[in-house]
Amino acid sequence: MVVFSDRVAAGRQLAARLEYLRGEDVVVLGLPRGGVPVAFEVAEALNAPLDVIVVRKLGVPFQPELAMGAIGEGGARVLNDRVLRQIPVTEQEMRAVEERERALLNSRVASFRGTRERIALTGRTAVIVDDGIATGATARVACEVARHLGAAKVVLAVPVAPADTIRTFPEADEIVCISTPEFFGAVGAFYRDFSATGDDEVVSLLEAADQRMRRTRTDAPDFDGDVQIPLGAFALEGHLHLPEPATGVVLFAHGSGSSRHSPRNRFVAEVLQQAGLGTLLLDLLTPDEELDRANVFDIELLAHRLAAATRWLKSRPDAASCRIGYFGASTGAGAALWAAADEGAQISAVVSRGGRPDLAAPRLAQVQAPTLLIVGSFDHTVLELNRWAQAQLTCPNELEVVEGATHLFEEPGTLSQAASLARDWFVRHLLPGDEPT
Repeated sequence: MVVFSDRVAAGRQLAARLEYLRGEDVVVLGLPRGGVPVAFEVAEALNAPLDVIVVRKLGVPFQPELAMGAIGEGGARVLNDRVLRQIPVTEQEMRAVEERERALLNSRVASFRGTRERIALTGRTAVIVDDGIATGATARVACEVARHLGAAKVVLAVPVAPADTIRTFPEADEIVCISTPEFFGAVGAFYRDFSATGDDEVVSLLEAADQRMRRTRTDAPDFDGDVQIPLGAFALEGHLHLPEPATGVVLFAHGSGSSRHSPRNRFVAEVLQQAGLGTLLLDLLTPDEELDRANVFDIELLAHRLAAATRWLKSRPDAASCRIGYFGASTGAGAALWAAADEGAQISAVVSRGGRPDLAAPRLAQVQAPTLLIVGSFDHTVLELNRWAQAQLTCPNELEVVEGATHLFEEPGTLSQAASLARDWFVRHLLPGDEPT
């Protein structure tokens, strides 16, 4: 029988089994409280971000110990259809239970995470770590919640678990476990030191992991924060990330109904940042202008704003020598191509994700920047529009079709694939030593 000296030792042994994930887009998620010290060692070994995944059981109103489902962050909710078929629960009863449990969940999350935002899982590999599982009920729900939050792959990693539990665990894509005894009593029996983990320890470990990622992320950017871009009587809001030194920056032009806070664009921005690129996420319309739906499709107006933001960026001493790229989604792609066609624009690369390049039809032939069009195979109408637009382009260009993806790339793994394609295109054309071909 394998016995671990404590959770730290268990975490280090578990990290050795997970070494194959190094270099992948991984987020390590510890189940509070005991799973977090184990997860901390895994995250440090993989040089991956660490977060918690908090779940709450939804108990049947008149039998609270019987779970009819569970909830997690981001509005995630998993229901147990088998229980609900046997025990009818009204929508009102369900809502009351969920409101109570969500308040408790939010309270726990706030105590653990403080002001730090939840790390996005969209398109990434979620490694869920606990100090051990017995029945596996909490771990099963955590896996389902992670998938609900957009994880492309879910890996359950624990030092010890019963063999029969591990054999029947469809909620995880992969399971990594050091010890799987046939005869299982309690998790604590497999540790010499199984003392309780306090809330303060969880907070300290999360803060230490966050500081580690800040130190190692692209050699610590010299600037990462919100900016205002003056434009006459008003200003555009944006978020700028510049590594030190900055050699290539990608400006994001989001699509209709989106903003600089879009989880999809933020995810893509993180992928670019990990490759050493700067990013500028910005809103091309003011909040009042967004109320008029016609402005969203005023491609010339949006392109004018994007060009103004580019000039502002180039006026900064820390970005003056940078190559500039545009990343456009939906109508934003039309604006990016329109702006790239300006005489003297000096844009080094353009990427369109699920975009509408056809909206820049009058100027497509004038675009000189190498252009990559990324479209989902199930986004049939937009795919045809991109094929048409590609035929109008005279610059170096490629069309990449992501199989199984719809317009928003919501299917597991598809956004990650699109982000990787964009990253490779921008690295090729924006970073030194990767001259455009």
